Amino acid sequence: MLYHFRVWGKILYNWTSATLFITTHCLSQPEEHVALFIFGDSTYDAGNNNYINTTDFYRSNYAPYGETFFNHPTGRFSDGRLVSDFIAEFAKLPYITPYLQPGYNQFTDGANFASAGAGALAETYKPGNLIDLKTQLSYFTNLERQLIQKLGDAEAKALLSRAVYLIAIGSNDYAAAVSANSSVSPEEYVNMVNGNLTFVIKEIYNKGGRKFGIPNLEPMGCLPSAKAVNPSNTSACFQALNDLTQLHNKALSEVLQKLQNELDGFKYSLADAYTSLSDKINNPLKYGFKEANIACCGSGSFRGTNSCGGKRLSNKYELCENVSEYVFFDGGHTTEKANEQFAKLMWSGTPNIIGPYNLKALFELF
Repeated sequence: MLYHFRVWGKILYNWTSATLFITTHCLSQPEEHVALFIFGDSTYDAGNNNYINTTDFYRSNYAPYGETFFNHPTGRFSDGRLVSDFIAEFAKLPYITPYLQPGYNQFTDGANFASAGAGALAETYKPGNLIDLKTQLSYFTNLERQLIQKLGDAEAKALLSRAVYLIAIGSNDYAAAVSANSSVSPEEYVNMVNGNLTFVIKEIYNKGGRKFGIPNLEPMGCLPSAKAVNPSNTSACFQALNDLTQLHNKALSEVLQKLQNELDGFKYSLADAYTSLSDKINNPLKYGFKEANIACCGSGSFRGTNSCGGKRLSNKYELCENVSEYVFFDGGHTTEKANEQFAKLMWSGTPNIIGPYNLKALFELF
């Protein structure tokens, strides 16, 4: 997730999508083919923000991002692959292309709509600088039309029905809420966030989507960027942010159970990112890490200042020598190594960490 602790004004905006040219190589897919559609924030953004009119704060298309696997920056907020990239690998799909990438032509494998800085709420951070969740849904609606045009109605509906939908959203909403000292109660705010998420899930369901993979929120107060601004001025986690995160996670679990009871054929995989990352932070050696409090790239306390690459809050930053020893690459994002570990849990984890289905099971369901 991409966030910083600053209050932005609420403004209305209009978004005009970039022109998209789609070419097709195959208009019919085998029945077992399962596409992957990805929504969310910087957790899953593979480069959409490279193609919108935004600032470098919401981009990572510069070094040292991408150094581990791609050997060049791609727009991913990590040193290498994201969780969603590993899920695509496990599903034997190519890396899912950012929807706004010019010349995009892998639509039968899915699309990535995620945008760094995005929230479930349109007013989270500065509207127009990113692609909020409902705007991502509008892009998916556009793609649905293109699928119908290219494949025909029946084939397109079959593809959308077989597909898996990954959604990672909410962290930016709660970081903004903590910064703003909102007059809205925590419970009301959580209901607003999950209400928008529920709306998007139902809209995807109405278009044929049946299988959803959703991680809950990490212990946001324990990220280096949150520790760096902890009002208590200690090395402890920012507890107010963790409390809000846990409130969200409890409500999210209840929302998904309710949707399963209400919507015929709705199936979901809820991954416990909170527990998974908490254990890495508390027991780094258990997972092959040496450092779980300080980020590999950044500046200030815990290297939590969002300056990795020198194009955001400061033009100065520090970079670790061995990224594989670190849980966090920058102040708010985990390393490729940590991403791979969590992706494996999402793919084939047991009910203590993911349920009622894991992603492998969802991909195999028809």
